[in-house]
Amino acid sequence: WVTGDKREHHVLDRPRNAPTRTAIGAAGVTFYAVLWAGASTDLIATNFKMSLNQVLVSMQIALIVLPFVAFFVTKRICLALQRKDREIAIHGRESGRIVRLPHGEYIEVHEPLEPHDLYKLVDFKDYKPTLARPNAQGKITFSSRIRASLSKFYFEDRIAPATQTEIDEAAHHNHEIEAEVKKAIEVSDMSC
Repeated sequence: WVTGDKREHHVLDRPRNAPTRTAIGAAGVTFYAVLWAGASTDLIATNFKMSLNQVLVSMQIALIVLPFVAFFVTKRICLALQRKDREIAIHGRESGRIVRLPHGEYIEVHEPLEPHDLYKLVDFKDYKPTLARPNAQGKITFSSRIRASLSKFYFEDRIAPATQTEIDEAAHHNHEIEAEVKKAIEVSDMSC
């Protein structure tokens, strides 16, 4: 309902490619974990020599606060992983080889990805937030506004997958760098 996508889906998404859904799941698991820990407040109080009321109040606070913390931390982690995947898809994998260019600059040479690895990083649906649209009478209904706001909340922070154009431009740039690296290696071999 939020996405407006009515297609059949048979493929699982990577959790990092659906950050809000993953964060909602993490918040739910955290909520359940606090309830589970709250079921043994008497044991926690006696084993740690605390007041039962202190433990109950801390569990009540944790039940409200920790799911929100888990949501925001998980969403930020997923978005950071999406950014890293995009960077790897565009620039390639780090090779661990550092080369000094003739003008003194040090660079790390990147290796291109295998097609399967590249496909795994860039093949996911990039949803856009849906807009509130007027109905047949020309009015924007309350449910349409709710859907648009939920869609915005769900999809606004996503990182778009790398396009083929961006990957091709980066590959062309990498070929230029490789040519400079080969020249630098030849110059250093001649000077030895």
